[in-house]
Amino acid sequence: MADAFLYDAVRTPRGAGRATGSLHTLSPIDLGACVLDALRARTGFDREPVEDVIFGVGDAVDDQGANLARAALLHAGLPESIPGAVISRFCASGLDAVNIAAAKVAGGQGELVVAGGVEMMSLVPIAGTGGAWGSDAGFNTTSNFTPLGVAADLLGTLEGHTREQVDAYAVESQARAARAWEEGRFARSIVPVHDFNGELRLARDEHLRPGTTLDSLARLKPAFAGMAAKGGFGETVKRRYPQIERLRPLHTGGNSSGVVDGASALLIGSAAAGDRLGLKPRARITAAATAACDPCLMLVAPAEAAQRAAARRGYSLADIDLFEVNEAFASVVLRFLRETGVPHDRVNVNGGAIALGHPIGATGGMLVGTLLDELERRDARRGIVTLCVGLGMGVATLIERV
Repeated sequence: MADAFLYDAVRTPRGAGRATGSLHTLSPIDLGACVLDALRARTGFDREPVEDVIFGVGDAVDDQGANLARAALLHAGLPESIPGAVISRFCASGLDAVNIAAAKVAGGQGELVVAGGVEMMSLVPIAGTGGAWGSDAGFNTTSNFTPLGVAADLLGTLEGHTREQVDAYAVESQARAARAWEEGRFARSIVPVHDFNGELRLARDEHLRPGTTLDSLARLKPAFAGMAAKGGFGETVKRRYPQIERLRPLHTGGNSSGVVDGASALLIGSAAAGDRLGLKPRARITAAATAACDPCLMLVAPAEAAQRAAARRGYSLADIDLFEVNEAFASVVLRFLRETGVPHDRVNVNGGAIALGHPIGATGGMLVGTLLDELERRDARRGIVTLCVGLGMGVATLIERV
């Protein structure tokens, strides 16, 4: 197997995922073209034959529908000889795109692949593609399906988390993200977004709330308590976990991932392709793994996926310097910390999706770039990105600096 080298990574700032958000009036292909343009300017990747552009898109429908990767690369003016494809595994779509690109290079099925993702949640809401989950009563019953927010409260209830604990985690995420911006830790990867008139739309993540305190979060009402009653999901939880008398309504908009717009792109290739482009590899993508769990609980597979990825290289999690564990909800990361024993000072050191937001299809690529930048800043060697996924899955990727 050949080495799959990571040559560069870029991302847009995350724009608030609502009609007043700075990116809302743009289109998904605009964001895709933005990161592709930036990656091309930095690497000149289009001077070589590119096997594929693979984008993760969590909800590939409406403006995000069809083949967004191919449309975005044509919109960016890239050569029409470059193919494009879209992959969807809900929240891990972007990370799957990275893993597929690395597998293509490692397997000799292409020397240069671009991977990343796009999601505009201000245009297409989460679960906007429909499908059986949530809307099919028969499927909900046979699979013990619960919505993400209900699963988060279920996880927190089973773990014995208190509202103060999940809020305290969220406060720390905000503080870490604010410090990262103040110290310029995101500067290498951030690509400012301009509109078609060339006017700057966004240069900084706009979901941040750096003044967040425990008191301010305590005033927020639980976001998902009503979902448990709606559609019989509370009964599903009781049937699957009879030891629970009642769900604790723990999660709010302040300790859950933010709804945002954004895009990411990474260049992955062989040593020979990098040599021809005059590029120095920054890291190798050395392992990837997937895992699955109870779709009722849904959010607990990241630890197993991370352990599998590490084991494929003969490592334990103690051998990994840094982790990016997507902050879908505070209880997800608290569970990961308890289950793995990894200390919090090695996990999400620059904050996470609670502070910065979670543009579903783009997040995996964004986290790989964030991890790479931080490994270089600390002169550390190994890192793992992992995300929980709807319907009870987890995906992980191991990168090692060259």
